[in-house]
Amino acid sequence: MRHREYGSPPRTVVVVHGGPGGAGEVAPVAQELAKLGYGTLEPFQTEASVAGQVAELRGTIRRLTRPPVVLIGWSWGAWLACLLAARHPSLVSKLILVGSAPFEARYAEAIMPTRLSRLTEGERSELASLSASLDEPARLARFLALLEKADSYAPTDEPQPEIVFDKKIHEAVWAEAASLRRSGELLRLVAAIGCPVVALHGDHDPHPAEGVERPLRSKLPDLEFVLLSRCGHKPWREPHARQAFFRELGKAIG
Repeated sequence: MRHREYGSPPRTVVVVHGGPGGAGEVAPVAQELAKLGYGTLEPFQTEASVAGQVAELRGTIRRLTRPPVVLIGWSWGAWLACLLAARHPSLVSKLILVGSAPFEARYAEAIMPTRLSRLTEGERSELASLSASLDEPARLARFLALLEKADSYAPTDEPQPEIVFDKKIHEAVWAEAASLRRSGELLRLVAAIGCPVVALHGDHDPHPAEGVERPLRSKLPDLEFVLLSRCGHKPWREPHARQAFFRELGKAIG
């Protein structure tokens, strides 16, 4: 399966998952947007390079939606959405970034220490052990559960959507993406974005908000940045922030 569709056509909103390689993780966002009346597409990224994922997303949008679309990207998907909007402006009417990774490498140094500080000593050891091999579903589920705890303000007991994690895609794409950030090429490409951009970010997200807002605003002065209170990396799973998140998302979509 390469995509899922929600609501009635035409598909005017596209929600892009993170990872890289974590297909299915933003399904709850797409489902809720469909309930609000938006025809929504949830594409899965299967290519093992940044350029390949941009091309794949471009083709999916052209084939299955009525461009230009509102493009929502979460985590790694926020970067992918930026790259697509910069390179193929005719496909995107508005860009919404949710829980983005920081756009400059210096802001990323604190992410893992912040995560580890929110886990017990036993959980930190378990996380390190699990990360060595994520091929077994049970190990992957436990690994994601520990990350969820570290990334959340108020972890919820609600079940996660089914996630298809591809380690090879993750390692190949992330290595390339991190290099784009270190070199400054990522921000140079961001400067070419011509559509309106809204960034929604949790104040408890271990990915520092200033690492998203400051670099983006230096290139996109009209950026709209919304900091969500009592909110971690996945706003839709935060009991205190969920309602505000979907309210702001609806406003941003228009």
